[in-house]
Amino acid sequence: MAIDTAVKTAARNGGHGPSAAIRSRHRRPGSRLWVKIVVTVLLVVEIYPLVWMFLTSLKSNSDYLNNSTWSLPTHWEWGNYAEAWTTGHIGLYLRNSLLAVIPALALILLLGTAAGFALQIMVWKGRGLTLLVFLAGMMVPPQMILLPLFTVYFRTGLSGTLWPLILTYTGTGLPLTVFMMATYYKSVPRELFEAATIDGAGILRAFWTISVPMVRNALLTVGLVQFFFIWNDLLIALTFTNDQDLRTVQVGLLNFTGDFGATQYGPLFAAICLNVFGTLLIYLFLNQKVMKGLTSGAVKG
Repeated sequence: MAIDTAVKTAARNGGHGPSAAIRSRHRRPGSRLWVKIVVTVLLVVEIYPLVWMFLTSLKSNSDYLNNSTWSLPTHWEWGNYAEAWTTGHIGLYLRNSLLAVIPALALILLLGTAAGFALQIMVWKGRGLTLLVFLAGMMVPPQMILLPLFTVYFRTGLSGTLWPLILTYTGTGLPLTVFMMATYYKSVPRELFEAATIDGAGILRAFWTISVPMVRNALLTVGLVQFFFIWNDLLIALTFTNDQDLRTVQVGLLNFTGDFGATQYGPLFAAICLNVFGTLLIYLFLNQKVMKGLTSGAVKG
């Protein structure tokens, strides 16, 4: 009976069934082992710096300077986090970052989604050229526009506020957002908007009630990408924040000092941990929706 079964299986697979099955069974454990090894190495590469950074945030200044970089803390200095929040003003820097990032991100998503809708769904003359203009905006290095913008903000009296950061972040983030949202709108069926038009819906109603809910995963993905770009910015924030009370978290970490202007490495790494682990938690919480958003514009439905 076993021989007949093997023969029938071989006949169904063109005479190579048993040998192919045996070879595949011999290959699978080895291939899975290599996958596990690669994944383990990647996890170590990704997680170990985070663990080292957290352990360093619990060291005293003398412990950091006198002992090995890879050594464990001699005394676990949990007060470094309190000192980073008070003496290091990390709470003020985080607040300034939120006050600059949230309005800029809201403007980027609103204007970028509206522009993507207009470029892909609406039919009007010159929309192809307009999309090329937005794409050209992606090729302009931010370093080229800092000096002219600084002059404009100074003459208009916006210096000394967070408005230069909000406006600059909005302008530099719009080209990529428009391009990505226009790509996502390609996957939205046009029949939905045609049916809405027949039912009497106007452009604004079709935009808010039909298009926005259908690209919500894309909005979340683009918003998260832009959030990390803006949050981790140093060049623009360093250029336009000339007051300590206006520093964002990245500029604050760059100028992080303790008492008498000396660098306190324990509170410094504690402040870095607050910044890094906070953004990491946001990504881990929204990870699945980001993956859906990345794939939603890949295939036209």
